[in-house]
Amino acid sequence: MRRLWLVTKLILACVVAGSCLAGMALPAAGGLGLLSNATGDAVHSLALALERGKPPYASVLEATDGTPIAYLYDQYRLDTPSDRISPNMKVAMVAIEDKRFYSHHGIDPAGTMRALISNEASGETSQGASTLTQQYVKNYQILVTARNNKKAQEQARALTAVRKLREARVAVELDSQLSKDEILTRYLNLVTFTGNTDGVAAAAQVFFETTPDKLTVTQAALLAGVVNNPVAYNPWNHPQAALQRRNAVLDAEVSIGKLDPQIADQAKKQPLGVVADPRVPASDCVGVKPGFGFFCAYVRDYLRSAGFTTDQLRTGGYRIRTTVDAKLTGLTKGAVDANVPPRTPGIANTMVVIRPGSDSHEVAAMVANREYGVDAAAGQSMTNLPVEVSDPFGAGSIFKLFTTAAAMEQGKVGLNTPLPNPNSQCFMPPIVDEYTVCHTVQNDYVGYPNPITLENALATSPNVAFTDLELRAGLPSVLTMAYRLGLRRTLAASEAGSPPTTDPADERSQKAEYNSPQRDYFRNNPSFTLGVSAVSPLELANVMATLDDSGKWCPPTPVRQVLDHDGRPVALPHQECEQVVAPALADTVIRGLAKDTTEGTSATSALKAHWTRQLAGKTGTTEYNESVGFVAGLRHYAVSSLVFADGSAPAPICASKPPRLDSDDSGCAGAFGGSLASPPFFAAFGKLLGNSPDSGLPAADPGYLDARPHGPTAPWVVGTAVQHAQDTLRQAGYARVDVSPQESDSPKGTVLGQSHAGAFPTDTAITLIVSAGHDVPR
Repeated sequence: MRRLWLVTKLILACVVAGSCLAGMALPAAGGLGLLSNATGDAVHSLALALERGKPPYASVLEATDGTPIAYLYDQYRLDTPSDRISPNMKVAMVAIEDKRFYSHHGIDPAGTMRALISNEASGETSQGASTLTQQYVKNYQILVTARNNKKAQEQARALTAVRKLREARVAVELDSQLSKDEILTRYLNLVTFTGNTDGVAAAAQVFFETTPDKLTVTQAALLAGVVNNPVAYNPWNHPQAALQRRNAVLDAEVSIGKLDPQIADQAKKQPLGVVADPRVPASDCVGVKPGFGFFCAYVRDYLRSAGFTTDQLRTGGYRIRTTVDAKLTGLTKGAVDANVPPRTPGIANTMVVIRPGSDSHEVAAMVANREYGVDAAAGQSMTNLPVEVSDPFGAGSIFKLFTTAAAMEQGKVGLNTPLPNPNSQCFMPPIVDEYTVCHTVQNDYVGYPNPITLENALATSPNVAFTDLELRAGLPSVLTMAYRLGLRRTLAASEAGSPPTTDPADERSQKAEYNSPQRDYFRNNPSFTLGVSAVSPLELANVMATLDDSGKWCPPTPVRQVLDHDGRPVALPHQECEQVVAPALADTVIRGLAKDTTEGTSATSALKAHWTRQLAGKTGTTEYNESVGFVAGLRHYAVSSLVFADGSAPAPICASKPPRLDSDDSGCAGAFGGSLASPPFFAAFGKLLGNSPDSGLPAADPGYLDARPHGPTAPWVVGTAVQHAQDTLRQAGYARVDVSPQESDSPKGTVLGQSHAGAFPTDTAITLIVSAGHDVPR
């Protein structure tokens, strides 16, 4: 039987030697009966896939300075062109795996014959018969074609004559289509070097913390050697075997005349030189560099919503140029960790920084004292705390901004307008019935002036004055202003922060705080201006970006550009910015917030931090101190810092160092926005800005210093039907109304956005972005 198998092998070798070289014109039917015309078609298809296809490449997320911050991948592989692979690497691989690589045509008849006879004589596989091209074919099938199919992978590894002949035919066809350097480069980019490291670029980084163009003779020899058996020659688990294998590669290089024997002898005396602690980057956003996990998840989800599939992101080899500032991320992460240590039970501290711009609001930093991950005991969270409507208790008095802007737009107040401000007052909601009772609102302390100017009220935050102003402006107008300025996902969420629950089987569906979006829930609830509902830290920062940007709202974006595997830009959906309030109003609100760090609620922390710059700031504290916040506006940065109870058993946050929860109801002095949420901002931005010039704040517009009409006002019509929206705008005097269709999941004809709202001349051209469903012409 063994002799018969030897004869069969020799026949196969002869077929390979005689027929393959003649264009692989193997008979469709013959004595061996192994290959059919259908098989020939499959061979051609596989060869074509190899010629045109690409293996799975990791996508890389880059900071604005080009440094990688995270990877998304199924196989850790980074594409590297030929000119960026060291010649040492190419020589080593050819020497040890396929000495006649440059002389054969995809298969090596002499090598095949020699290996068959040697292996048969020894009774084991002591010599390999596959060329680099054949190995490339085999590995491509395992790592690419069948990467999600274990059965197909087993077939690609099967030690059968059929498989070897098919592999040989594909190799010959591939050799006729690609240059030797193309084949070798593709091979080096494909093969596995350790169990979770594929391709030479990833291997160079993991083994030596270098790049493939800088691989030395000894480094290249080690990498070339491990490919034959990544487990047996793993240099960390089997250093002696790896050393012997590396030296065998050096000898092979000498044997083909590519390495001087004396240099080889010196190289053999060198240690393996691998890093002591090999680090393979995380394959997703869990486990990335500290401070970047939540941002990574935001980018990933942002691109998914833009139409990328998870598989595309993990295999497409995209270069994702993000908006994140690595230095600023380090400063903000350090600041929140120092403010609320990461393992503090039940307390989260988020900070989001946005760069306002005329056509984009770029997310420059997005951090929390938590890390993105599954280990809650280590202070990790899989909820994207900076992005989601994650602060369930609200931002406190920061919401008084919306009341201010709404009332100011209506001409009811200006910065100098005195507001009635008794220490307490009982307010009725706008809609009452015979059972309605008034709700008493109190100021935090009795020392407030009565009346108090709006500017001083913004700095010191009396509750009574703003509740009265909210009711005079009208709750619908205040809620709409909050949406316009940026609280869009927030107002679509329930008062608790979750999507509204309408399932009758869920008992929460019977409660208004769970079954209604905030935009509806608060239409008859004056507590909105006190900031008592769930909020997104990202959207809160974008509110300040809108005001900083003279009233122009842009969707926050974490991505500047996506390049595909070949370096070509990938088109991303674009949402237009909107001028949601008049520039004069926005600039006046910003100027009205300037006293917070000098005479207001953050003044003590600013003084401790030696902060002297002009700053638009506002603090917030909820009634029971379960959440505190601070927002800041500079010329080039808009910031939110929120500290809130995020555990399953929330409680008031104590003003201790470090902060803790009053979980046992023993009582403590509660934390405030000025004392707990603002310090990380001052710490991070004091270091960032240093002694650079103060960029200042815009001047208040004279027309908004006192209560007065501001002329025609373009009503906000987003969310209505397009015909109704056009009629409403024209009735308000705005005749130039254009419509721009946009693909959307919203019902066809729904207004998704508008270019201008607020006090603008009636000859202003207003563009409505209108949902076309999924029927937009392409």
